[in-house]
Amino acid sequence: MRPGAISLNVADLDRQRAFYEETIGLRELDSSDGAVRLGAAGTPVVELVEARSASPRPPRTSGLFHLAVLVPSRRDLAASLCRAARSGWSFVGAADHFVSEALYLDDPEGNGIEIYRDRPREEWRYRDGAPEIATLPLDVQGLAGELREGDAREDGVPDGTKLGHVHLNVGDLGDAGAFYHGMLGLDKVREYPGVLFLSSSGYHHHLGLNTWAGEGAPPPPEGALGLRRFELVVDGEEELDEIERRLRQGGAEVERDGRGLELADPSGNRVLLRAGRPPVASG
Repeated sequence: MRPGAISLNVADLDRQRAFYEETIGLRELDSSDGAVRLGAAGTPVVELVEARSASPRPPRTSGLFHLAVLVPSRRDLAASLCRAARSGWSFVGAADHFVSEALYLDDPEGNGIEIYRDRPREEWRYRDGAPEIATLPLDVQGLAGELREGDAREDGVPDGTKLGHVHLNVGDLGDAGAFYHGMLGLDKVREYPGVLFLSSSGYHHHLGLNTWAGEGAPPPPEGALGLRRFELVVDGEEELDEIERRLRQGGAEVERDGRGLELADPSGNRVLLRAGRPPVASG
C-alpha cells in the first residue's frame, strides 16, 4: 500500500496551477472543466479542483498537514530549492530526518508541502528494528552545493518524482491508528508524543498522523478548501477486495465504484483505495 495522488479543493485554480507548475515543477497531465491534474512523466501527484464558493478550512480542525513530493536524488532536491527561490517563493523550514532531507513551504492557499529526497536505505538508522526518524537542521549550504548549471530545469521535476507520503491532522491518534493499521493494514513504524508514522514494505512512512491541531479536533465543513481526498494504492483487485471485506465487517461506510473504494477515516479525512500494479523495487 502506497500513496497515489492527492486531490485538493482550491478557490483560485489558475493561481494554484501556476504555483505547482512554476514553484514545485509539476506539469499538467490532463484537465477538465474546473479541475487539473499535475505530476511528472505521466505520474499524477496533485489534483486541483476549483471550489470558488467553498469555505476556508477553520483552524484547529482535521485535514491536511502536508503533502510530500518525493524527488529521486539530492541533486534534484537542490534543483527544487533553486526553482522555488527563482519563483520568489520562500520556504518555511528545512530538516534532516536521518532517512531523508526535506524542504517545507505552503502553497498560496495555505496547504502544507514537503519536498524531499530519501537517503539510500543502507544509510538509514534503525532502532528496535524500525527506521529512526528525527528532525535536525538541514545543511542547506551543502545541499545548494549539489547544483550544476541548468539543474533547475525549465521542464520541471524529473521522471520518478511522485507523492512520497501524506501527513494528516487527526482528532484522536488511537482511533486513526486503529483505522489505518487495524483496518487498512499499514504497519506502524514509529510513534512519538502526538504523532504516528505508518508504512508498508519497510518504508520510513507513507502516512503521518498527528494531533497538533488539538486533541479531539473536529472535521472542517464538508467541501471546505484543502484536502478533498488522497489515494492509497494496493497491489491488485484481490487485495482491494480483502480490504473491502475487512472494512465492511468493521462497520465502515464504504462507497465502491470504478475507481475503487472511497471512505472517511475517523477524523473525516477522505481516502480513495484503488488497485494498481506492484511498484518496481528500489533502494
